[in-house]
Amino acid sequence: MTMQTIIRLPQVKQRTGSSCSIIYSLIKDGQFKPPINLGARAVGWLESDVSGFIEARVKASRKA
Repeated sequence: MTMQTIIRLPQVKQRTGSSCSIIYSLIKDGQFKPPINLGARAVGWLESDVSGFIEARVKASRKA
């Protein structure tokens, strides 16, 4: 079984270079995976999902 890492919103913002509002807008539009509930008031994202989003953005921008 592979180890999954969950990262919180400040790390997601740093890795993607996007603001909170952009991230949640992308989630609403189905372009970014929604967060995982960690507790009553805590969410996080799989690091692999964030990396996949970044890789897809790089590929899309390099095709043009």
